[in-house]
Amino acid sequence: MKVKICGITNSDDALLAEKLGADAVGFIFYKQSSRYFLPEKVKDISQKLSAFTLKVGVFVNESADEINRVAAIAKLNLVQLHGDEKPEILSRLNLPSIKSFRVKEDFDFSILEKYACNNYLLDTFSKTQFGGTGNSFNWNTIPQAIRDKIIIAGGVSENNIEEIVATINPYGIDVSSSLEDSPGKKNHDKMKSFFKIINQLRSR
Repeated sequence: MKVKICGITNSDDALLAEKLGADAVGFIFYKQSSRYFLPEKVKDISQKLSAFTLKVGVFVNESADEINRVAAIAKLNLVQLHGDEKPEILSRLNLPSIKSFRVKEDFDFSILEKYACNNYLLDTFSKTQFGGTGNSFNWNTIPQAIRDKIIIAGGVSENNIEEIVATINPYGIDVSSSLEDSPGKKNHDKMKSFFKIINQLRSR
């Protein structure tokens, strides 16, 4: 199972995530987010990380041209679309992409088929936020046939990660707020405790 630590805003958090076993680190390029980070500063962090650690940029309803511009500056490997983007935008991006969907009670999972992505991220629906809520949705509603392509976000923590693996076993998880002291500032003790569980699960 792949692990992405999102909402990174400093090199100490990024380097620790990599050291502990994160497969990817995420940077928020949505200016209305409390975790927004400048592309030029992300570049500095990206250059300190291993080439084997994916640097993921999270965008919300940006144009393909703007996404490509920021991705080049920040030295990203992967783009995550976390808004209401249409399927057509994918063909105009210079990097591989993950499309995120905010899941509520009556969510229609068939919409995923319209997007030509290798993986899809499922987060909790909010009327006021495009992610980062720290709240979970009912993961059991995810169709069995797509669970090996799904990245789960929203309320993932050391308190439920074993349950997620045992019942869903998704392709990956995306974690942010449960490891923070404040938006964009990770708690290193929480990160170490979380990855201790993750690495135990990986070794089984």
